Amino acid sequence: MKINVKKLVICIAIPLAVGGLSALLTRGAMSDFQTLEKPPFAPPAWLFPVVWTILYTLMGISSYLISEAKAPGKEKEDALAIYFYQLVANFLWPIFFFNFGWYLFAFFWLVLLWILVWRMINRFRRINETAGWLNIPYIIWLTAAGYLNLGIWWLN
Repeated sequence: MKINVKKLVICIAIPLAVGGLSALLTRGAMSDFQTLEKPPFAPPAWLFPVVWTILYTLMGISSYLISEAKAPGKEKEDALAIYFYQLVANFLWPIFFFNFGWYLFAFFWLVLLWILVWRMINRFRRINETAGWLNIPYIIWLTAAGYLNLGIWWLN
């Protein structure tokens, strides 16, 4: 398979931009996050941007694989639509959690995001198995984020 470098870079840049804009919009609330009571096994603050950068990059690569796959147009369109919806949900979660402090609402929003990502993984796997597998770390991280989100709501 010949790699379309320009398209690959764009596909990676899109989720990185979504995450970057969301981080920019929530950066002022991060100091408040440090003061919250957290459940056991909460990761250190420095780990979040590292993990999210990796996850956004993997999302971008997987979307590229889907966009370049030899599959019926409708199947690719549906898979990429779910990808887009999960990106929107992903963009909004930190705003609900960090800026508004809506911890319980943010948890249920995260459940919605988890469902969207699970559907995306399944759709991607049908088109390109590698594209699906690239998002397994994402759903694992969202599961951990759900634990952390619910724990913060409970403890605060």
